[in-house]
Amino acid sequence: MTLDQIQFFRACNPSRTLNFSKPDDRRYYIDFAGVRGSDVVRELGRTIALLGGEQPSCQLFAGHIGCGKSTELLRLKANLEEQGFHVVYFESSEDLDMADVDVSDILLAIARQVMESLAAIGIDLQPRGFKALLQGAMDLLQTPIELSGEAVVPGMGTISGSSEGDFAYSLPGGIAKITAKTKDSPKLRALLRQYLEPRTNGILETIDRELLAPAIARLRQRGKAGLVAIVDNLDRVDNTTKSPGRTQPEYLFVDRGEQLKKLNCHLVYTIPLALIFSNDLARLVSRFGVKPKILPTIPVFRRDGTEYAPGMELLRQMILTRAFPDRDREAQMAQLSQVFEDRETCDRLCRASGGHVRNLLGLVYGCIQKEDAPISRQTVETVVKEARDDLISPLSDDEWELLMRAVKQQSVRGDEDYQLLLRSMFLFEYRDEEGRWFGINPILAESEKYKLMWRSYGD
Repeated sequence: MTLDQIQFFRACNPSRTLNFSKPDDRRYYIDFAGVRGSDVVRELGRTIALLGGEQPSCQLFAGHIGCGKSTELLRLKANLEEQGFHVVYFESSEDLDMADVDVSDILLAIARQVMESLAAIGIDLQPRGFKALLQGAMDLLQTPIELSGEAVVPGMGTISGSSEGDFAYSLPGGIAKITAKTKDSPKLRALLRQYLEPRTNGILETIDRELLAPAIARLRQRGKAGLVAIVDNLDRVDNTTKSPGRTQPEYLFVDRGEQLKKLNCHLVYTIPLALIFSNDLARLVSRFGVKPKILPTIPVFRRDGTEYAPGMELLRQMILTRAFPDRDREAQMAQLSQVFEDRETCDRLCRASGGHVRNLLGLVYGCIQKEDAPISRQTVETVVKEARDDLISPLSDDEWELLMRAVKQQSVRGDEDYQLLLRSMFLFEYRDEEGRWFGINPILAESEKYKLMWRSYGD
């Protein structure tokens, strides 16, 4: 079988998220649960399945940005749908400005996404109290948005609605217009929040009463097991100061977490990894009543620095599956020479990635940008050096000191400086039979500065 260079290049695009419900994407999926220490997505799914439609749940999911959370959440969505749940998955960054998010923004985004998803299967609700709330927001913003428009309804074609009549068809569109208008204008966003934030509890009650309760009832009539909302990309909210002494993640998930979990359906939120190591972790767990599930990086090394063969084997397989998605593992390995100069060249990229999925795909992608496969060792070294230079350039001397101490201790304390090392991916979190440990990004470990500092730490 001859390698399709164009297909391979597109399959390695690091910005691509595999949608597990699509057969073409599912071909590329690699199950890393065995080397990550546990199948946290299975645990999320079991919680929802065991509670079913009788009791809502709210769960939290964290991990390095780019470690594969979105792919795993889409796998969760597909698995829950096979069990009869109606699942609404969406990327919150499409609706929200990650630099400035409030609880009311998240609630509006969930409401819009749920209504759009239900309308797509012919469940059109009439949330009149919610419509009145939004009309008040529109009046405040003095924006000529009307709750009217068109919607495609299965079996009925395109239907027009007005604010006095079938407004339910266009209500999600009205929310989308408000969101779009305020997303690009901090002044309008502040004005909208002055109106919505004091009404947050009322918004929650209205969403539950007029949207979620009737939606779940209608879904049960169709034999569905329940309603699940998966809110992705909230782990990307900026670590800016939201209120005196409180960062935006702390404000949203600790100070306001009680409200985020109140919606009466199954909820899964992604949260910033830094919260797991903050001094507020105990309060976070208390607010939500559950410990966050963490998706670790795939180990390529053990704690003692020796290579971890099972992790390397799966990362190697991930690259070869992007090249030959329809071949079994043995056949893929037989074709490795079409992709790389030799096996060691492939392994060099796997080690350099530190087991971070998006980093690995980004390195492969960068190699293919420079030359056709088979990728040479020289090209790999060039791409790795470029990635190392990009990673090192923002590191200050104080951050180097923090990094060295964290690597020496293989642990991270809860203060903000250590969280910065995780967020910037200078450190990766791994799991083994002894529990959690942290290792330096291997690309950083190759720098002369790190080698010099490590020798001084060893003296």
